Amino acid sequence: MTETATRIYVDADACPVKDEIYKVAERHGLPVSVVAGGFIRVPQHPLIERVAAGSGMDAADDWIAERVQPGDIVVTADIPLASRCVKAGAAVIAPNGKPFTEESIGMTLAVRNLMTDLRSSGEITGGPRGFTPRDRSTFLSALDSAIRRIARRRAST
Repeated sequence: MTETATRIYVDADACPVKDEIYKVAERHGLPVSVVAGGFIRVPQHPLIERVAAGSGMDAADDWIAERVQPGDIVVTADIPLASRCVKAGAAVIAPNGKPFTEESIGMTLAVRNLMTDLRSSGEITGGPRGFTPRDRSTFLSALDSAIRRIARRRAST
């Protein structure tokens, strides 16, 4: 693990917990990169960096995956991006608080690919359930836990 500070990367398009991330990052003094395909509004704060990665397919995902390092945190609902970041050694959390781990990412990718195939063949599979206050609370707990776990790991090395 490098000695640089933990950075939080946010896959910002359609992320419902950006404000929560900003508050937690400020409390812990962690830099945040808010990455989107185009312009996105972010608070004026020295710890928050806005990145317009470009309009190309997966431009924001590629920008994050190329920079993330062990000890960083990525917030995304994008399963292929989550897989890339887990492989890079980052802690990855979905906006609903679900962690993506080395143990879970393979099955999560397989289910995602199956659902994509079913939708493309005309099967009606429904969409994701709505985002709830409980999801927000679970996310905050997962983000705080990830930050503390990384800090403990860094302190012990």
